[in-house]
Amino acid sequence: MSSEKFEDIEDDFRLSLDSLRKLVEDKIPKLSGEQRRSAARDAERQAEDCQHLLGDMDGELQHAPPSYRTQMGNKYRSYKRDFTRLRQSLKQLTSAAPGGAGGPAYSRPNEVNHLEHEQRSQLLQGTNALERASQSVARSNQISAETDQIGVEILGELDGQREQLLNARDRVIETDQEMSRSRKLIQGLARRVLTNKLIMIIIILLELAILGGVCYWKFH
Repeated sequence: MSSEKFEDIEDDFRLSLDSLRKLVEDKIPKLSGEQRRSAARDAERQAEDCQHLLGDMDGELQHAPPSYRTQMGNKYRSYKRDFTRLRQSLKQLTSAAPGGAGGPAYSRPNEVNHLEHEQRSQLLQGTNALERASQSVARSNQISAETDQIGVEILGELDGQREQLLNARDRVIETDQEMSRSRKLIQGLARRVLTNKLIMIIIILLELAILGGVCYWKFH
């Protein structure tokens, strides 16, 4: 979330700004000669750090949620004012030699300045690459966790469906058994009906034979 990253950058900026303030307001004014020049170079490096972090905060501010943007914007402008004031103070300190004499307080060779700038750029690039890699790993872990959760849910659904299929199979078996018993019962009833019909036919035939015998005996 942009507000969380803004807070992380804000913490780093505060540390760099405090270091710059101590150099500009406390340390450099009390030094002279090579010590003053060395402290001034340290202050320049801190100022570059602050400048870079302000740029990062401005980038996060552009993508911040609307509910946080006003508060974050007020902080950003306040930090920028403090940094601008310290940067101007640093320029004033380095524009004159200690003790009030005119001329530059120090002179850094262009090659050293260029080398330090490249090293710092490489360090910042490495930091950004590491941060992007960390974010990528975090996203991968989140996707993996979501995939595991989906897999667990699918297994749960499959287990429930398996239970339903087993219950349906048991009901089919029970129904088949009931139908078998019903068929046997119907077959038994059919045999009884057939037996009763045969018995009735035999009885009728016997009665006809008796009736014929009686008639024959009576008329002869």
